Amino acid sequence: MKLELRGITKRFGALTANDHIDLTIEPGEIHSLLGENGAGKSTLMNVLYGLYQADEGDILLDDVVQHFSGPGDAMAAGIGMVHQHFMLIPVFTVAENVMLGHEQTAFGGRLDLAAARKRVREISDRFGFDVDPDAVVEDLPVGVQQRVEIIKALSRDAKVLVFDEPTAVLTPQETDELMATMRQLRDAGTSIVFITHKLREVREVADRITVVRLGKIVGTASPTATNEELASLMVGRAVELTVHKDAPKLGSEALVVQNLTVTDETGQVTVDDVSFSVSGGETLAIVGVQGNGQTELTEALVGLQDRVSGSVVLDGNELIGRTVRDILEAGVGFVPEDRSIDGLVKEFSIAENLMLDRSHGAPFVSAGNVQRRVLDEFAREKIAEFDIRTQGPQQAAGRLSGGNQQKVVLARELSRDLALFVAAQPTRGVDVGSIEFIHTRIVATRDSGIPVIVISTELDEATALADRIMVMYRGKVVGIVPGNTPRETLGLMMAGMIDETASEVAE
Repeated sequence: MKLELRGITKRFGALTANDHIDLTIEPGEIHSLLGENGAGKSTLMNVLYGLYQADEGDILLDDVVQHFSGPGDAMAAGIGMVHQHFMLIPVFTVAENVMLGHEQTAFGGRLDLAAARKRVREISDRFGFDVDPDAVVEDLPVGVQQRVEIIKALSRDAKVLVFDEPTAVLTPQETDELMATMRQLRDAGTSIVFITHKLREVREVADRITVVRLGKIVGTASPTATNEELASLMVGRAVELTVHKDAPKLGSEALVVQNLTVTDETGQVTVDDVSFSVSGGETLAIVGVQGNGQTELTEALVGLQDRVSGSVVLDGNELIGRTVRDILEAGVGFVPEDRSIDGLVKEFSIAENLMLDRSHGAPFVSAGNVQRRVLDEFAREKIAEFDIRTQGPQQAAGRLSGGNQQKVVLARELSRDLALFVAAQPTRGVDVGSIEFIHTRIVATRDSGIPVIVISTELDEATALADRIMVMYRGKVVGIVPGNTPRETLGLMMAGMIDETASEVAE
């Protein structure tokens, strides 16, 4: 099926998310829509899928104009979508999820689960998915859950499949399996739209590449284009993608974590007896598929978890049991994984956000009053130092781009005297140009002798920054390996397999 978008425009108030976009997806091709987070890719696909209504433009399937009032119309026309966050009911079986919303009834008005099971088996056998129709979804690995999403779409005779950032929650091996599946679907005649910001993946699987920047199509490229060429199209200038760092000059052991255990409010163990250490001048990257305890571990280090046991000692001082303020004042810098919720007050100015860690005393507060002149001067210095693109210190942080918001958080945390720097997902939702800057600052922090912990779901980022890599799976440490460990080995460890060649393995 041929898909064509003509002049698609979508506005949200004063923001134009899609600006007269023209795009053609030929039958049986993988067409990648490449662009930074916020470029307008997902908005465009939500228009295609009927979740949004375009303000201008037309959608055509096999040269016929379509009018979708909702996803049901899009699915009926042959369009399927595999979302970044799966749309599955965890406690339902695969067959129940596949038939959900398109229930068939058998004799007596009962749900025809047998027909759903048969359909799952047919599609699974055709593409080699090996999915049990009676398996409960919450018991399946993430990669298999994604196959269930694909089966759902194919069971409704999708001729065009949209994959929206499909590898965000996959191990490298599961990503490779997904790429193979996409090629199978293409060879069977399915048209595929692959939305991503990952250069490695788009070059590996795409037949054609269209680059979107700030809501507009800015160019097309071949899969043979270099990463540098693609990155330049994405951000509009030349970008240095390689992280340059020298061998670490290790100091003494600064952070020692022993038998750290975290439980949630239901009593579920999310961090299970974790031990590790970090020396001054060293970067330890913590990796794993999202949801394997990395978030809870990070929060425990900075005092944001309540149900914690074990020991976290920084420069000889125990941090467990101390308040968040105490831990920050002990010299811990913290970049949270969600800057919008935990890193910034968007309604506050840039200057006000830069003083959040030190809003209770000198140099910014005296006798309960904010020292505006001191704060303004400090903010101007940090805006220049961290290359924050802004109208000035009084601009609301929420009006900045994602990359510049992250730079505000980074500037605040790195402007204090630090004994430890913890950065969770430091480049999530950040443009390529800002990634280059953030990586440089993280390396400079490590080179100044400060121990650094980076928590990232991006393996390329972790291996580029790390001196050692700690892999987590289901709350446990699978192993701690050198920073140059191959992706394939890390992928196996992320799936819970202990690598016998690891220099350090959790006991």
